[in-house]
Amino acid sequence: MKSERLYFIDIVRAFAILMMLQGHFIDTLLAEEFRDPNNPIYAVWSYFRGITAPTFFTISGLIFTYLLLKAKTKGNEIERIKKGFSRGLFLIIVGYLLRAPIFKWLTGKFDTYFLVIDVLQCIGLSLILIVLLYVISLKKTTFFSYLMLVLGILIFMTEPLYRDLNLENVPLFFSNYITKSNGSVFRIIPWFGYVAFGAFIATLFFKHLHKKHFKVITIVVFVVLGFTLIQYSSYFLAKLSILFNVDLFMKSASYNYLFTRFGNVLVYFAVFYSLENYLKFPLVLKIGQKTLSIYVIHFIIIYGSFTGFGLNRIIGKNLNPTEVTIGAILFLITVCFISFYNVKTNTFIYQNLRKLFFKFKN
Repeated sequence: MKSERLYFIDIVRAFAILMMLQGHFIDTLLAEEFRDPNNPIYAVWSYFRGITAPTFFTISGLIFTYLLLKAKTKGNEIERIKKGFSRGLFLIIVGYLLRAPIFKWLTGKFDTYFLVIDVLQCIGLSLILIVLLYVISLKKTTFFSYLMLVLGILIFMTEPLYRDLNLENVPLFFSNYITKSNGSVFRIIPWFGYVAFGAFIATLFFKHLHKKHFKVITIVVFVVLGFTLIQYSSYFLAKLSILFNVDLFMKSASYNYLFTRFGNVLVYFAVFYSLENYLKFPLVLKIGQKTLSIYVIHFIIIYGSFTGFGLNRIIGKNLNPTEVTIGAILFLITVCFISFYNVKTNTFIYQNLRKLFFKFKN
């Protein structure tokens, strides 16, 4: 099989993390009087901000699964599986640490808010689930591919069943991964659906990347399927509800943000894949490879991890559009600069987590 690096993956990751940074900055500091949904600029910003997380989850599933499948051809599949577990655990631990109010704990004040689930815990658990499902699939790429596709569709179509789920009798540590009633920002469902779709796309790249015209065909499929999901997925769900007399499909159609957002993600993929040769600048690729460091740094600055003093408390929602725009640009530059030049790689931590994992397994 032809070995080819997918530069567009790093490009999409770079775009997604930068969108996440500016989105969090503006949402945290823009004054309430300027949050007018009827204002076209704010409406467009809000819409595209809503695509950021789906893009990040989908590309995470794509890159991890693609590397896993490539490892299979190189004979180091077991090592990649172990690395997937340790990386998933690492992300979960970091996700909790970022919300740990250490200074409050030192003063004897304790609450359960740090147990809410955010992006890192969801992605970490998703990577672990991908590995488990791959092993359950007996490492058969075709079966695993269909399993990921079916899981993604089922998770999205059944969203009304768990939309307002409340698990009062389940320990908070576990229920926060499934219900948003305790304040979790992200939950494993429906967000694992995007990771599953990303894993499915990875299997297609792995199988067909070397074929002639694959890139052109893939871009066309991404565009057509993306716009179809954006424009007609609600219509198809409503038709399914009528055809099979299943009210669940109609409920999904009436609040269909999952399939439409995935349509947006596919259009993003098409754009960046088609422009891959023009956007693979070293700086862009480096940003795409430093997403974890960038995410951690931005979280500490904005939300005041550990200390409780971030921009959300120091400045608050008090900036006008001009101030918040200039501030967002400076914030992006500052966070990327810190990540590039003042943060060591996570190699040491990853190695030690993997050692602990191997010890536990043995």
